[in-house]
Amino acid sequence: MTNKIIHKERGSVYATNNLPTYLKKVLDDLKPSHIFILTDNHTLEVCLPKFLSEIKFLEQPEVLVIEAGEAHKHIETCVALWEDLSSRGADRKSLLINLGGGVVTDIGGFVAATFKRGIEFIHVPTSLLAMVDASVGGKNGVDLGALKNQIGVIKEPLAVFIDPGYLDTLPAEHITSGYAEMLKHGLIHSEEYWTKIQSFNPQNHEETAQLIWDSVLIKNTIVLKDPLEKNERKTLNYGHTLGHAIESYCLESTQKTTLLHGEAIAIGMILATYISSELEGFPSKKLSEITSIILKHFPKTDFTKEDIEKIVALLVFDKKNSHGKVCFVLLKDIGKHKMCCEVPNEVIYKAFDYYKNF
Repeated sequence: MTNKIIHKERGSVYATNNLPTYLKKVLDDLKPSHIFILTDNHTLEVCLPKFLSEIKFLEQPEVLVIEAGEAHKHIETCVALWEDLSSRGADRKSLLINLGGGVVTDIGGFVAATFKRGIEFIHVPTSLLAMVDASVGGKNGVDLGALKNQIGVIKEPLAVFIDPGYLDTLPAEHITSGYAEMLKHGLIHSEEYWTKIQSFNPQNHEETAQLIWDSVLIKNTIVLKDPLEKNERKTLNYGHTLGHAIESYCLESTQKTTLLHGEAIAIGMILATYISSELEGFPSKKLSEITSIILKHFPKTDFTKEDIEKIVALLVFDKKNSHGKVCFVLLKDIGKHKMCCEVPNEVIYKAFDYYKNF
């Protein structure tokens, strides 16, 4: 894999299989007083040994461990981490290395950004979702109950180190979950990348590494234009308005199977593309093609009328909302977006009918 680097004052991204060289330079420049590594109980077993075997110059880093999964992405987990850091003598010159998927990078960034008013942190994403989305762009935070990412801050990590070798540690469904965000990048960016991403094959390591980098470049370009999500960055939420509501509903419902983030977003993208065809003239032929491609990778989830009513009720908590209005990102065509769109509930129900009956 060829080393690829995005240099920024903060949030530089390194895509490399030579992690030790680049990380050592960052640490030599920073000279942290303490180094802590945050993992969850999954990455503790399958990723931390690989990391420590490569980063031999780290002398006895202290390891913090949280429970894996979205259900543990809440403020109580942060409190436990703040207390752990404090009891271990962490000061404002300490460094937190977040080694894990999107939950670890989201929580780790938030904990670091708020502990003693901010300590430095680095992301080493180990899931596809974290590599192409969660670790890049500086969004950090936790859920409020089942409501996604309601509490948080925007602060870039000092650096992000992407090593696709960690994908070998992932279950297949987590690879697919991350792929949903890459499909989203294609839809909001260009026909060219949308076509290119359809050939995604995680067994082809070289091509996978390039597609990951392409997705990182797309997201980074958007974030640089609008770091605080006042305008264009909202396009990265395509499919997320309903997708997050679906994810939250399935997380808190005892009757539904909990969905991975990408699984919920895949449904949200089908719904958003149907709504785009109804309200913004998105081409119907492309709608069918997009739906077929997404359903090829993501099996359908059944929703009852009552399920849909409760999902729609959750839309009022979406972070893009303004002045009491639910705001959708829609598409006129692939790569041609429109923001802050109001969508009548009857169109949302029609979208669910389309999804069910396709």
